[in-house]
Amino acid sequence: MSDTKYTYAVARIRALEVSLFSSSTIEQLIACKDMESCLRFLSEHGWGGVDTAMDADAILTREQEKIWETIGEMQVDMNVFDVLSYPNWFHNLKAAVKEVCTGRSGANIYFEGTPIPKDEMIRIVREKDFQALPENMREAAREAVDTLLHSGDGQLCDVIIDRAALEAILEAGNRSKAAIIRDYAESTVAVANIKIAVRCCKTGKSLEFMKRAMAPCKTLNVERLAHAALAGMDSIMEYLSGAGYAEAADAIKESPSAFERWCDNRIIETIKPQKTNPFSVGPLVAYVIARQNEIKTVRIILTCKQNGLSDDSIRERVREMYV
Repeated sequence: MSDTKYTYAVARIRALEVSLFSSSTIEQLIACKDMESCLRFLSEHGWGGVDTAMDADAILTREQEKIWETIGEMQVDMNVFDVLSYPNWFHNLKAAVKEVCTGRSGANIYFEGTPIPKDEMIRIVREKDFQALPENMREAAREAVDTLLHSGDGQLCDVIIDRAALEAILEAGNRSKAAIIRDYAESTVAVANIKIAVRCCKTGKSLEFMKRAMAPCKTLNVERLAHAALAGMDSIMEYLSGAGYAEAADAIKESPSAFERWCDNRIIETIKPQKTNPFSVGPLVAYVIARQNEIKTVRIILTCKQNGLSDDSIRERVREMYV
């Protein structure tokens, strides 16, 4: 699609950006005294719909659906957005592998709206018809099934599929002509590698395990990051500070929730320049990421309210907004 063809879609996105939650709207939501008033606040701001129950999960699910309905109406090439959907596609593969190999049906949650529906994904895994999968999933599916059947190691099965998902995201970034998708892919994979290092350091995982889990990317040396994780949290922070990820090191030092928040904020920082970009797919991709971030933030607030956390504890966990 040529640049001018995006003009209408971008104009529409600009109009929709006005209704994205700002930091002050999020502050108003935090100030709601209980779960019920939070849901009422969301409803007043157009969340959910006439047929949607006044229930947190129903409202948030409906908002996710609205994102893709909106983009679908714009008649743009939907393949551009595959990179944002890969985590869901690979999650469904993981769920199907576990269901088929352990025989426990109903124990796994599947995402709707992926190119391969749940029942077909289960059939592919059961019949080992891996050729029916997209090319970037086949090898991981085969290896995950073999691993789970022979060793029963569910964690290693997760690692194999999660690594393949990161590689698919990077590959989509490398193929794309859109700078935003290249930047998003690099940021997503780098953040995932840092999360793996922190988690493996805390749980005492081996170097072998970390190398299996991490996906090489441009802005991090995963070999050095894995060795740093073996040496301890201070070594991770030292490596990150020298590799241009000083803010990640500061967040790790502060608290686990500050680190989780930094991971999501890093992605939002990556897409913010798209606000001034009028003629490309960039603002559309940025809008989808911004909406997903907004829904995640609202989910965090609702969960905190449900668990009786203080407003200050909630603020500590809240993500940066796009607008």
